[in-house]
Amino acid sequence: MVAKPDLNIIIVVLDSLRQDHVGFYRSIQGFSSIFDGVKPPETPNLDRLASESVVFTNAYPSGLPTIPVREELLTGQFTLPYHPWSPMHPDSYTMPELLKGLGYLTGLISDTYHLFKPGMNYTKGFDTWLFIRGQEYDAYGIPPPVNRRLEDYVTKDYYTNYVGSRSYAELVAQFLANIDDWRGEEDWFAARVFRAASEWVRRAYKSGGRFMLWVDSFDPHEPWIPPPRFDKYTDPGYKGPKLIMPMGSEARRWFTEEQVNYIRGLYAGEVAYVDHYFGEFYNTLRDLGLLEQSIIILLADHGHPLADHGKFLKGGDRLYNELLKVPFMVRLPNGRHMVTDAIVQFPDLLPTILELLGLPETYTYPLAGRSFTSVLNGSSNSHRRYAIMGYHEAVDRCIRDGEWSLVYRPDGRHELYNIRKDPKERINLINEHSDKAEELLNALALWFMNRRTPIRQIQARYELGGTGKA
Repeated sequence: MVAKPDLNIIIVVLDSLRQDHVGFYRSIQGFSSIFDGVKPPETPNLDRLASESVVFTNAYPSGLPTIPVREELLTGQFTLPYHPWSPMHPDSYTMPELLKGLGYLTGLISDTYHLFKPGMNYTKGFDTWLFIRGQEYDAYGIPPPVNRRLEDYVTKDYYTNYVGSRSYAELVAQFLANIDDWRGEEDWFAARVFRAASEWVRRAYKSGGRFMLWVDSFDPHEPWIPPPRFDKYTDPGYKGPKLIMPMGSEARRWFTEEQVNYIRGLYAGEVAYVDHYFGEFYNTLRDLGLLEQSIIILLADHGHPLADHGKFLKGGDRLYNELLKVPFMVRLPNGRHMVTDAIVQFPDLLPTILELLGLPETYTYPLAGRSFTSVLNGSSNSHRRYAIMGYHEAVDRCIRDGEWSLVYRPDGRHELYNIRKDPKERINLINEHSDKAEELLNALALWFMNRRTPIRQIQARYELGGTGKA
């Protein structure tokens, strides 16, 4: 007979949040700025959570991007190289299903529209779920927008460059149509997501039972349109178009330096606004006394390239810190604070939660992930020796230990960086440290490298179903 756990589980996923845009991480890593000419965002609420949590500096997804990451988190299984962007399999046993078996009320609140597309099945196992419509290219509004001029948000190149069968201008028009009826800050997505989450926990608290809540905020994913009071990281003298959705591929091909910095400033404002509304939710948990009755996990699925290495948007050829380094914090009921460099990967989360709840390994079916509870309780300062990452349908792979990162490219253009000394990954040391590269390459299982057909504009392929153009 398994004892009934007495802790709530609250998981907050923020889409596309870079680790270096969280103030706490910048402080422990010893740098204050990210880009010349762009002020980093203020994140007081994420910093407050970090000060009460075990903070991981080396937590990584395995299979990218959005949907494979969530499958890893929900099932404790690796998606790379097994699963591409695909529906949750009917036979997969998910976190909410496991916890429902222990008497938990399970809830999902999200504006991440990919989870709710027909046939995707990512509500599997949740007792309740709320889908907040309209993010990104969600087929929600009817273009063209009435209250906004498309010409204010794009350049002429947006009309002649395509993602699948739709131009970038059409994609921006879809988003603007989705938000055409916004009147005040309460209409913005993160405000609605976190306020709905606050209402959900109030009701769950009154019910008296244990609960598991998954809050999945699509922001700060692009398009970036922070509310006016948070749009304070762009140059106030900027007079160009509001480039809320940058085109991918080579940034300097499409944008001036001023425009690149404007886009970076929009992202910073988006991060600050998400932080604010997360803070409202966190205050609700504190006011209800739930912080000492819950395990709270906050993470991002991945980061976002902001032309750090010449390109905007996510992609299988951009396996650098700006995409791979994410915030990952675990708040335990005692508020234990510690910073750890232990390497963990997202499939490790589910077995960790089960062990924290006191469940024996025999309670559930075998999980590919491994519990990192020993790191949380301070009895160990290491977990995995390596982390391996990539896109299922791309050819490049990244393998890391705590100091080195190897970007493996089948065409031989491998890159090796010392990510401790060179966190911006500017100095390729592949020739100087070939022995280290060989060590990391040997750790990369051969079956991770069995695909050879590159797909360009891979993020758009996932989100839109098209072949994409660079």
